[in-house]
Amino acid sequence: MNKIRISPTIEGTITNIAEYFISIASEQINQKDIFSVALSGGSTPKSLYEFLAQDSSADDLPWDKIHFFWGDERAVPPDHPDSNFLQASSTLLEPRLIPAENIHRIMGELDPKTAAALYQEEILAWFKDTPPRFDLVLLGMGTDGHTASLFPGSQALQDSQQNQWVTANQIPQLSSWRITFTAKLINTAEQVVFLVTGQPKAETLFKVLEGPNLPNKYPSQLINPHNGSLIWILDQAAASMLTLV
Repeated sequence: MNKIRISPTIEGTITNIAEYFISIASEQINQKDIFSVALSGGSTPKSLYEFLAQDSSADDLPWDKIHFFWGDERAVPPDHPDSNFLQASSTLLEPRLIPAENIHRIMGELDPKTAAALYQEEILAWFKDTPPRFDLVLLGMGTDGHTASLFPGSQALQDSQQNQWVTANQIPQLSSWRITFTAKLINTAEQVVFLVTGQPKAETLFKVLEGPNLPNKYPSQLINPHNGSLIWILDQAAASMLTLV
């Protein structure tokens, strides 16, 4: 069953997910002295990263014990304005002085298939266990129902059924390539959190959460952790069409 948290405003939603992040990270670090998180791109996650970098509530986190990964990346170099890495680095990693060895970026400047293969190798080597299990995966959702770079009708949706954890995904509707976690990898995580805000996403969110199961059309429906928790953190505008809350 989906757990859903709704705040009246975007600002409240950001505070809500920041508190959740701090709580989960603290708990995991207390238990095992390390915390692994896969970040998301997008404007709303950017606000989360800025909050975590600036708010005093996060000052006591042992940031040097957090390892940062990315759930997807555009096929661009790390200094490109469209880079998910650059967004997180400038808003959170640099302000919190994250050690370089804790930052595991996708090399979007390489050929996408090469970048995907190398990233899968890095993840498998870092976790040592198979399947790799992130403590937390942060996700957004597009107005078309995509999450990470799992777009409607794209090859990566089939790759999720294969023995692939990371894949290069050509997005015809965007005329571009992305490197992305497969749903298979996301679904091994201990905690998966969707952060969704804004009225334009309300209808799609309703279809994803309360409509028929059409994952090829709404890839966010593929996300259902096998042995973990799934939480949707929403603002009221995004949640406005939901009836089961």
